[in-house]
Amino acid sequence: MGCGSCGTSKDGAPSGCQSHGNCSSGGCNRMNVHDWLANLPFSDPESSCRIVEISFNNGSRKDYFRNTTVHYFEKGQMVALEGSGGFDVGMVNLTGELVRLQLKKNNIDEKSPEIKKILRKATDQDIAKMMETKAREPQMLIRSRAIARQLKLELKMAEVEVQADGKKATYFYIADDRVDFRELIKLYAGEFKVKVEMRQIGARQEAGKVGGIGSCGRELCCSTWLTDFKSVNTNAARYQNLSINQTKLSGQCGRLKCCLNYELDTYLDALQFFPNDADTLEMARGRAFLIKKDIFKNIMWYTMSDSSKHYPLSIETVKRIKAQNKQGVKPEELETVEVITGKPKEVEPEYADLVGQISLKSLEKTTRKRRDKERGQQIRQQRPSQEGTPGQQRQPLGGNSRGPQQAFNRNRPGPPQQRNQQRPPQGGPQKPPSK
Repeated sequence: MGCGSCGTSKDGAPSGCQSHGNCSSGGCNRMNVHDWLANLPFSDPESSCRIVEISFNNGSRKDYFRNTTVHYFEKGQMVALEGSGGFDVGMVNLTGELVRLQLKKNNIDEKSPEIKKILRKATDQDIAKMMETKAREPQMLIRSRAIARQLKLELKMAEVEVQADGKKATYFYIADDRVDFRELIKLYAGEFKVKVEMRQIGARQEAGKVGGIGSCGRELCCSTWLTDFKSVNTNAARYQNLSINQTKLSGQCGRLKCCLNYELDTYLDALQFFPNDADTLEMARGRAFLIKKDIFKNIMWYTMSDSSKHYPLSIETVKRIKAQNKQGVKPEELETVEVITGKPKEVEPEYADLVGQISLKSLEKTTRKRRDKERGQQIRQQRPSQEGTPGQQRQPLGGNSRGPQQAFNRNRPGPPQQRNQQRPPQGGPQKPPSK
């Protein structure tokens, strides 16, 4: 996935604006990170972090490697890395002091000897080899799913990632329970001639690898910036006065949307000022039932059992009525507050009555003219061309060699003798015959 400004190539290397994957759209990398400390000078360059964050498959997976070379790698550069029995190729995603924060967040020791090393800057041969092995991944994924189905294993193969040198393949799968895939690994190793590693992921992580557009119209959070997946339950929707609709509350992964937790803390802080035991209020004419809490306006909405009208009450009014109910006092009326909305009042458009303003006669006249015009065009198209060469006389329809007098009389009604008599005299007025 690449933005239109930098034209990211298939191997993930930016080739247009040379922004090294740091363009504003973030399309060069699904998990793009802006290094805001990159241009700040440090007093002690030797104390800078030597760990580099590397991304694979355009941000689908990230790992950390130690830079033991004398080179400084910028974001977006392709580097050759130490792999399992060979080498791998990845893109530099983050360098500098921000990597230390990421290591602390992931509980990784910066001085751990288990961190692999960066070998060199990737050459053209390394990138060509990587593209060749990456082309095998779709077919390997299809074949691996077929093998797992033959063994009747309750798992779903989500993605296959092959090392750049083609010596190792990592299979990401989803399963609800524990799966015995020892036989599966043997079949994969014999089929694809690679070292096999199985990694179990969740439904949310699968959605992050696949990507897509959410109901909000933006890219999925799990595929762009979200890395920690916290548990989400229906209580988050209840605190925010959302209807418990599983279809609307579920994301593309089939689980509850992660964004339900984004504003949950704000709602919980605001609900601390609302009384907890105010679901019903005892009034003189009956009971009032709570139907909604508006935390932004500090208003609680009630309805009476004998009417369908809604009454907005302030928090202080509800607490006072609740205290009166404990003393056995039932108020006569509910002291409502005026609800002021910030939305502009909609102006209803003025509609004009056009019935009777259009004359049907004018429409009929226009239709008749159009019909006559179309009929004349059809007649002209059906009539063959009667234009001949100079010096030749045009032949009438039908192919009969008649003179102009016969062709003229043919289109007139009556017998031939009568047509000749009705033909107007030629050559001007004639004198009456002499007696």
